[in-house]
Amino acid sequence: MLSLNRLPILGLGLAAALAASTFPAVAATHLEIQGGRSYMDGYGTNAAFVEAVFDEHRIGTTRFSWSPDVSLGWIGGRDVLRYRGARYDTSDDAWLLAGGARIHYGDAGDWYRPLFFSFQPALNTGRTQALSSAYEFISTLGWQGRHVSFQIRHVSNGRLHKPNRGETMALIGVGFDL
Repeated sequence: MLSLNRLPILGLGLAAALAASTFPAVAATHLEIQGGRSYMDGYGTNAAFVEAVFDEHRIGTTRFSWSPDVSLGWIGGRDVLRYRGARYDTSDDAWLLAGGARIHYGDAGDWYRPLFFSFQPALNTGRTQALSSAYEFISTLGWQGRHVSFQIRHVSNGRLHKPNRGETMALIGVGFDL
C-alpha cells in the first residue's frame, strides 16, 4: 500500500519525467549526477542531484550564452538538538524539482568558458529550518568540464517565508552527453 508521506516523492518523480519528455533528446543534452555535502548553520548532511543541461543558445550578439537546465535533488535531513520540537526542525529530507538556465560567457576556446552561473526556481517537499516553503530558489556557481563538474550551490526561498536559513553545498558531478 502507498503511504501518504511517499506521495510528494512520487509526484516529484512524475513531474521530472514529464519535464524531461518535453525536451527533445539531442546530442547536445548533457546529464550530470552530482553529490556532496550541504551545510546549514555549520551542520552538514549529504546532498545529491541529477541535472540535465540542454542545447546552448547565444544571447543576441553578446559573448553570453544560456542553456535550459532541469534538476531533481535530494538534501538529507539531520538531527540538530536545538531545533527539536520547533515548528520547523531539521529532520525532514528535502526533495527539489527545479528548472532554469545555465549561463556561460566567452567562446569555445576561452580558458574561462567552462565557468558558469545557474539560477533555478524549485519546488520543495521538505519543511526544515533551512528550507521552510514549497518554493525555493537555487543559485549555482561552477565549472563544467566534459565529464566532471564542480559547484557551489545555495538553496533558499529568498526570505519570502521564515525561517530561511538556506542550504549551501559543495558538489562534484560526473557527466556525459546523451
